[in-house]
Amino acid sequence: MREGNARAVGCDGKEKTMNALNQTAAKTSTGLMSILFVALIGATVMFVAGHAQSATLHDAAHDMRHATGFPCH
Repeated sequence: MREGNARAVGCDGKEKTMNALNQTAAKTSTGLMSILFVALIGATVMFVAGHAQSATLHDAAHDMRHATGFPCH
């Protein structure tokens, strides 16, 4: 291995180093997007469950038990 590529970051070997600021910004952005995505899914589930009839929710849970192989009766 050549000494010039010993600390290469990219596939082509042109990038020599990546500073900590870039790595931290990428992790923070990804983490924030994940949190927002999960919060959106949670809010959607709460909205749908809050407006559905209880018989509909029971039937959906019952069907999921059968679909996943758990006996329920």
